[in-house]
Amino acid sequence: MSKKILMLAGDFVEDYEVMVPYQALLSVGLEVDVICPDKKSGETIPTAIHDFVGFQTYAELRGHNFVLNKTFNEVNVEDYAGLYVCGGRAPEYIRLNEKVLQYTRHFFDTNKPVAAICHGIQILTVAGVLEGRTLTAYPAVGPDIALAGGTYKDIKATEAITDGNLTTSPAWPGHPAILKEFYKLLGLNISFKEANVLSEAH
Repeated sequence: MSKKILMLAGDFVEDYEVMVPYQALLSVGLEVDVICPDKKSGETIPTAIHDFVGFQTYAELRGHNFVLNKTFNEVNVEDYAGLYVCGGRAPEYIRLNEKVLQYTRHFFDTNKPVAAICHGIQILTVAGVLEGRTLTAYPAVGPDIALAGGTYKDIKATEAITDGNLTTSPAWPGHPAILKEFYKLLGLNISFKEANVLSEAH
């Protein structure tokens, strides 16, 4: 039986930060349930595309629709081996939902693997799970980490930091790094065998 991952998302989740990890986790044989407060399996959430296009901060454009595959109120956190917290606009409002915070605390209380990217760390700050932790996030979330008792590290957007059961990255360019770390925390061993290609002389 494959391991199950719970993914937290919501309206205007960053497009890459839900689409890429969702598909990547599926590709290595994991089951992934994506949820949003007050929504059911089969309903959609709109995504947002965040990018720097000449302003002091990122611009936000409309992305795809993402189809949820799990009903929020039917989640049993005991069923999941790990938690993936997406970024974008969604975290600033879904962190106001008490069940989102309860779900998040479960993975820290039980020391299960957690990956959080970009603004997703806003959920962790409100959940009260960062005391004594070293992590990263989108730079604008750095002060929130400090206020929540954590230590913020300003690293390249392509990198990730792992502290105990938690791995974090500043933004979507860090997907290769954070996913690699998340796989390790989950105990996945991905190996490649060289293909022996035999050519026949004609």
